[in-house]
Amino acid sequence: MPEYIPIVAPVIALAVWTHCIWAAMYATRIPAIRRAGMVLDPSAPRGEQMATLPARVRWKADNYNHLMEQPTVFYAVALSLAILGHGSGINAMLAWAYFLLRVVHSLVQTTFNKIEVRFGVFALSSLVLIALTVNAVRVVF
Repeated sequence: MPEYIPIVAPVIALAVWTHCIWAAMYATRIPAIRRAGMVLDPSAPRGEQMATLPARVRWKADNYNHLMEQPTVFYAVALSLAILGHGSGINAMLAWAYFLLRVVHSLVQTTFNKIEVRFGVFALSSLVLIALTVNAVRVVF
């Protein structure tokens, strides 16, 4: 198996997970908009109309946005390690750990959204990403 394959798998897995959250977001948001009889107004300030939807609906959109934030660093670091030929071993394990922690973060945020739990998972995933980044720094510099 080529050296880059092990770390690319969790990258693709996180992209797939992001699409799953996107689908869940719209599967709950569109019916909530219809139930509320909301008429979408393009001149309304950004987010104002969506803020009137129930919290359980908004949590999914919030999580989707979160998957567009810190994971972009994960994608860059993981793919850089793959290109540099350091995509196996501990780096692949860290990448899978990051993926799993982001899934747990999503499940917490989209279901019961207890902030203390969510923050703990986020902090742990951040430490994993920092470790992966340090490994990339050691390879490059």
